[in-house]
Amino acid sequence: MILMKDDEPLLLDDPARLKALAHPMRRRILRHLNLHGPATSTTIGELLDAKTGTTSYHLRQLEKYGFIEEIPERSAGRERWWRKADSPRDIRLPTPDQLAPEDRPVLAEFHRIGLREDRELLDLLPAAYERDPSWVKASRGLRRMTKAEFEEFFEAYMALLHRYGHRADDAPSDARPVYIRLFTLPADEK
Repeated sequence: MILMKDDEPLLLDDPARLKALAHPMRRRILRHLNLHGPATSTTIGELLDAKTGTTSYHLRQLEKYGFIEEIPERSAGRERWWRKADSPRDIRLPTPDQLAPEDRPVLAEFHRIGLREDRELLDLLPAAYERDPSWVKASRGLRRMTKAEFEEFFEAYMALLHRYGHRADDAPSDARPVYIRLFTLPADEK
């Protein structure tokens, strides 16, 4: 596990760690542990409609790279309990030029899977808005920025996430998990 100060970004430029996160089942496991807390391979398998052997393998891969950890005091015999490992709150991806050419496809796969997940979340937005509009917000915009202003904007956005976001173990009792996405791309390129 990589230990860092809470406010220090972690550049995920280790291809093996990046590959560990570039798998749909592992991402689903992490999302479950983030939202619902500790679980066993069996309970995760049932929830994700996967065989226990499959979930066990993916749990071991996530553990190997420090994304989850076993809870020894809850584990007994063959039943092992897992939780998300304490990790930096600001994990950033490398740009392609920060990786060796042979490792760039892993970054592309990571983005491909992430964008598919984001599309699925967008599909949930209308129904979520109907159920409780006070918890659903969306913004669309087009602004002109210099590269320096854009970098400053992104860092300010990240600072806001840290300021207003809580880890599960230190969140107020009335806090809810919310998905937050930001993506930017130049509007003058197609």
